[in-house]
Amino acid sequence: MRALEALNIFLSHLQGERRLSAKTVEAYQRDISGFLGFMTSHLGKTIQLEDLHTLKTTDFRSYLANKRSGPSGLSSASLARHLSAIRTFYRYLQRRWDIKNDAIGLIKGPKAKKRLPKPISVVASKELIDAASTSDKRPWVAARDTAVLTLLYGAGLRISEALSLTIDDYPLADSLRMTGKGGKTRLIPVLPVVAEAVSVYVELCPIVFEAGSPLFRGIKGGKLGPKAIQDKIRLLRAALGLPETTTLHALRHSFATHLLAGGGDLRTIQELLGHASLSTTQVYTDVDAESLMKIHSTAHPRA
Repeated sequence: MRALEALNIFLSHLQGERRLSAKTVEAYQRDISGFLGFMTSHLGKTIQLEDLHTLKTTDFRSYLANKRSGPSGLSSASLARHLSAIRTFYRYLQRRWDIKNDAIGLIKGPKAKKRLPKPISVVASKELIDAASTSDKRPWVAARDTAVLTLLYGAGLRISEALSLTIDDYPLADSLRMTGKGGKTRLIPVLPVVAEAVSVYVELCPIVFEAGSPLFRGIKGGKLGPKAIQDKIRLLRAALGLPETTTLHALRHSFATHLLAGGGDLRTIQELLGHASLSTTQVYTDVDAESLMKIHSTAHPRA
């Protein structure tokens, strides 16, 4: 069987059985087709299924070097994605046709530099939240958006975490237990200004809340989605003349940056953020609620 035929079967598997999006399947097709095309030229023959079994580490390295070279060479992040797609393809080949290649497991992918969003200044963060409070003719919508942005900047929540809150979490206590990425649970102190913003929203919201129902609601009464808040922050930053780096995640990043600038302890801030990457370098530090509250209330500019 030709390798391209195996690729088509693999793509059908991704689309049919794994139900991946069309864009994701297209990305796999583009990356793996490019790999097979390179190997055809590199080996000087049409690649058959059994050829994929005999490729050596030097062949894979030649492919990566080719992709990296030249003025249009791929970035480390793009190269890592290509290599990941090829490895996924090989795992499928092993399951389906018992085609195994140990060489690809010896290839170390390039390390992509982690790009952190640029933090927003303290002044700009406050202006953004203040502007949200008058950003809609419907008072409850303006209060809702203000509450969400305040949770991101004042508590360091991810947008998905803020929108996962239910009416059962209201009224917000002195601390909020949040389960983030990877099932990591963390304790987050709640500043009075954060609790107040949420209270104002709930009091103005015309929607009747039932037990367990979403705290933040859309115009039609359903659960609020992130797009509505993303659209709002785009409007606000344009009105205030803020850069495009002023995003929802930048507010969370600013939460950490401003705490650190205010004297907050780096390890405690990592605990507040619930960064999963912390587990690769150290055991999470046990910090009691009282200590978290003290550090948070003292260091945060909105305290």
